[in-house]
Amino acid sequence: MGILTFSINVTLDGCIDHRAGIADEETHAYFTHLMDDFGAMLWGRVTYEMMESYWPAVARGEVDATPAVRDWAVKLEDKPKYVVSTTRSDFPWTNSHHIAGDLRAGVQALKEATPSGVLLGSGKLANELDRLELIDEYRFLVHPRIVGHGPTLFEGGLPGARHLELVTTVPLSNGTVAMHYRRAS
Repeated sequence: MGILTFSINVTLDGCIDHRAGIADEETHAYFTHLMDDFGAMLWGRVTYEMMESYWPAVARGEVDATPAVRDWAVKLEDKPKYVVSTTRSDFPWTNSHHIAGDLRAGVQALKEATPSGVLLGSGKLANELDRLELIDEYRFLVHPRIVGHGPTLFEGGLPGARHLELVTTVPLSNGTVAMHYRRAS
């Protein structure tokens, strides 16, 4: 069975707004290499729609992009993408699949069917999946910024503290730090 890893950009004050971080070559390369290690992506509907509105055009070469951004888009195009939604059932982007019904059962089945693991990239969905204790690891790219607004990491709260074990930290040249944690046993 594969693991579920929550990965997201976050500022020092906890903001997970995708516009608040540093979107440079190194950051995109980091996420492209991270995506290589996983068999599937998992998002909520809002994140899927945001991604769907931009990245396929980059992958097709319809948007000017740096090499690292284009690499990310091309790999994302091919990667299986799973979407949790109660309001939408049609997901036409290449290799997109709907997870409907019971959230715990659907995500557990995805983990079991994906031995190389699933990369989760939606803040609100992560909140729900963490409540269900389905997240195994966390990969945060912590940006050296304080932005003073949200949305923030685990904004909806959790029923209790999560104790984590540090696996690695990798500083990037732009001041961002990649932090990898797993749930403590």
